[in-house]
Amino acid sequence: MNYKSLLCVLTDSNFTAAPLAQGIALAEAQDAHLDVLALGVDRSQTGYFYAGADALLMQEMLKRAHEEADAVKAAAEAALGKSDVRWACDTGVTQIADLGRHVAARSRFSDLVILPKPYGKNQGTELEPTLEAALFEGQAPVLMVPETAKPFSAPKTISIGWNESAEALVATRAALPFLKEADLVHVVVIDPPTHGPNRSDPGGLLSQFLSRHGVRVEVDVLSKTQPRVSDVLLRHATDTETDMIVMGAYGHSRFREAILCGATRNMLEQANIPVFLAH
Repeated sequence: MNYKSLLCVLTDSNFTAAPLAQGIALAEAQDAHLDVLALGVDRSQTGYFYAGADALLMQEMLKRAHEEADAVKAAAEAALGKSDVRWACDTGVTQIADLGRHVAARSRFSDLVILPKPYGKNQGTELEPTLEAALFEGQAPVLMVPETAKPFSAPKTISIGWNESAEALVATRAALPFLKEADLVHVVVIDPPTHGPNRSDPGGLLSQFLSRHGVRVEVDVLSKTQPRVSDVLLRHATDTETDMIVMGAYGHSRFREAILCGATRNMLEQANIPVFLAH
């Protein structure tokens, strides 16, 4: 199976280049259709203004959202017009509280959603709920692309963050089109449990499953030598010249990840290479 329906959801013209370049590269390689949703987001919250200001401020914020959507659409069409891929670009305006519904409606019918990095300098508050809406309500895998990442048609070296969770397995299955084309796939197991059915062969069943699909795979068992799991994964990715990391998203609740942090949030904050996520 290939990814035949790709979706980019863009809300800021300053962060369109990397996901668009990646989307175009994949559409060319997989003979896919690339859809772009250029959203203008009204980030105000009605009810928090002083009395009498609602109408004026809503009008101003709505005007600004339309201008942002038009700017994103112009940037997207300029890039897409230079390519030979099949594409479509739609625009829309939404309040931030209703953002998830629009993103999920489009993500549900996409094989892969390509999004910019949600955290970092000048990143808007809407980027995080956009990614979460695609993963949770849209039930689609997401490829997060940092601004500095170089687009690939097929990643040559891939690392899978494997902890035997349902989320990690869903992500691995969803990433199979990439995994089968890679030169090498690392199944990375960090501090495997000392008790359990797979303690003597951590990652063994997954590597067997992947090898039967023709994936060239090896298992790397690592110690947690750094404070966070994401740090160990990223260090391993650097050492092995990994092009993309595959991992399950939000094994803990989103609230817990937001308050206490977790592997997903830390990875999305720190990664400088594309990260493939599914829940």
